[in-house]
Order: sequence, then C-alpha cells, then structure tokens
Amino acid sequence: MAPEDLSALQEILLNDFQKDFPLSPTPYADIASRLGVTEAEVLDALRELNEAEIISRIGPVFRPHRIGTSTLVAMAVPKERLEDVANYISGLPEVNHNYEREHRFNLWFVVTATTEVHLQAVLTEIEKKTGIAVMSLPMLESYHIDLGFDLKFNNQ
Repeated sequence: MAPEDLSALQEILLNDFQKDFPLSPTPYADIASRLGVTEAEVLDALRELNEAEIISRIGPVFRPHRIGTSTLVAMAVPKERLEDVANYISGLPEVNHNYEREHRFNLWFVVTATTEVHLQAVLTEIEKKTGIAVMSLPMLESYHIDLGFDLKFNNQ
C-alpha cells in the first residue's frame, strides 16, 4: 500500500495516535468517538494497515527494565538464511521486531522477558534453533528516544 492509497482515517490513525493512545477498556471505541467514526471503521482501518504490513503491532512502550528485563541482540546470519532466521525471530513473543544491518552482524533485535532467567532461556533457545551464536548487548546507560514521527501524507 503506497502513501497515496491510505484513507484519511488511516492517515489520522498513523499520525495522531502514536502517543497518548487511550488507556481504557475500549480504546478503539474512544478513538472512534474522537474522530466521529465507528469502532468497526477504526478496527477495519487498522486491520488493513496490518495486512499491508504498514504496522505490525499496537502496544505500549515501557522504559527499559521498568517491567522485566531486556537486551539488544546482534547475530551474524549467513545471507541465504537471513529471511528464515528473521521470520523465526519475529515470531517469538519476546521480540517486538528485528531489522537487517549492513554489517557482519546483520540481524538486530531486542529481547524482552519477565526475568533474567527467562531472557537467558530465550537467547539459548534462539542459538539452539538457528545454530547461530547471539551477541547480547545489555543496556549500560538509558537514553530517551522519542519514537513518534510527524508523518506527512497526501496533501500535506
């Protein structure tokens, strides 16, 4: 789906709800009410964005180590296995997303777990399943990076 194919509702959902997402039992109904549309329209628009792989998840971002523990992980994956290994990594519930880098260590991701023992078990399982060593890079110093972006669409 190209930017020009986005509906006005999809543009608003992508741009205006990156932060301050409603924290309530009915967040999508709350969004719909604010925008003057139905909850079904909001859910349909989000489903279409997900299916088009424009979004992959909707969920909170917590300060590191606020809940559980995490580590940045890098792997040196042979080029011919990169897609398969990345798909496996993306399927793990402890991993939000992964990305390719142009480097010998070409696959990077963050593993988040409830405890250090759980985290180590996930890393061990990744090595066992892939046959590739993981390099764990735990955070030494915290930095706040604002992950919200002002997205410019069609007529802006």
